[in-house]
Amino acid sequence: MSSEGAEGQTDRKKYEFRKVIEDLKNYEGSGTQLVTIYVPDDRQISDVVAHVTQEHSEASNIKSKQTRTNVQDALTSIKDRLKYYDTYPPDNGMVLFSGAVDSGGGRTEMVTQVLEGPPQPVESFRYHCDSDFLTEPLENMLADQGLYGLVVLDRREANVGWLKGKRIEPVKSASSLVPGKQRKGGQSAQRFARLRLEAIDNFYQEVAGMANDLFVPERHDIEGILVGGPSPTKEEFLDGDYLHHELQDSVIGKFDVSYTDESGLRELVDNAQDALADAEVMKDKRQMETFFEELNAGELATYGFEQTRRNLVMGSVERLLISEDLRKDVISYDCPDCGTTDREVVDRRKSTTDHTCSECGTEVDADDAEREDAIEHLIEIAEQRGTETKFISTDFEKGEQLYDAFGGFAGILRYSTGV
Repeated sequence: MSSEGAEGQTDRKKYEFRKVIEDLKNYEGSGTQLVTIYVPDDRQISDVVAHVTQEHSEASNIKSKQTRTNVQDALTSIKDRLKYYDTYPPDNGMVLFSGAVDSGGGRTEMVTQVLEGPPQPVESFRYHCDSDFLTEPLENMLADQGLYGLVVLDRREANVGWLKGKRIEPVKSASSLVPGKQRKGGQSAQRFARLRLEAIDNFYQEVAGMANDLFVPERHDIEGILVGGPSPTKEEFLDGDYLHHELQDSVIGKFDVSYTDESGLRELVDNAQDALADAEVMKDKRQMETFFEELNAGELATYGFEQTRRNLVMGSVERLLISEDLRKDVISYDCPDCGTTDREVVDRRKSTTDHTCSECGTEVDADDAEREDAIEHLIEIAEQRGTETKFISTDFEKGEQLYDAFGGFAGILRYSTGV
């Protein structure tokens, strides 16, 4: 499998995990009765079963009969699921969720979910029982990978922040007290120049202090540091060894930027494309730039759910682009009279309603409609046709446009189809 193909599989797996986590976060128990168990891949299944058995026994001491029953039922369900595994869990471990969740009207229903092989290894065994499922460690695993420190400065202000995968996060800022180049009356030129240099030096030290405080604790995880500003400011800052020596060694580039406020951090990332060739945000930007080039000047672009789906079915889509923030279902209505299939893309929270056939006007009952995740619907077709799938962040302008202007679905074609 190509690196891009493997990346697409990783993106899809992340999406599937993210969707399950969102569902789990919506569940709520009436007491401390929702059980979560994190199991690393080097923990023997027999040890996990023994721990669950012990927790089941200790749960008999819970005073509330309802809570006691629900906890023991959840543990029994988990124990039943563990019977399907051999000596050890899958690679990267697994996470088990089970419990009686509120289903409205004072009723509850038992939910049991097993997530195998998360994006990163489960680090340690953990048993958790509360009114909510414990999803935070999984959410941390799904956070964008790739960590870069960002510094932009001139002699008036500075901003320091992170590039985390695709997200630019401003964190700290400072304004200087450096006087302008024109001295005030009563001061000699020599004295004014000395005071100005001292003020510049103090400001550089302040900026380095902000950067050191933010970056040094994460220095072993940082993939690089980018510094931006006008010349000669950024050169003076770097050549003066103001940064911690380990951070100084991590600087992978210095770049001219027009602004040193928060927008300067974004400009810095844009101008550092070569240095960030492997960063997630640049991969997404390249995908969208190719899409817009074809949209504006070529014939190899498609967008919108139905148009993109038709091209996928034809096998003409080379790369499927899906907004990372999209949460949509597709409802398929098959007309019993003329056989026409109408599809409607809706928010996942919207209920299925009756539909009028677009061809013959026959009413199609909502109960006869087929509903599925719109993203999984397209990905399944894409995999059958050998099409790569790429999830696009909304943390940059063209990524936002994919979501807002194109419905979250687009594609780059292998050949023009006129569809």
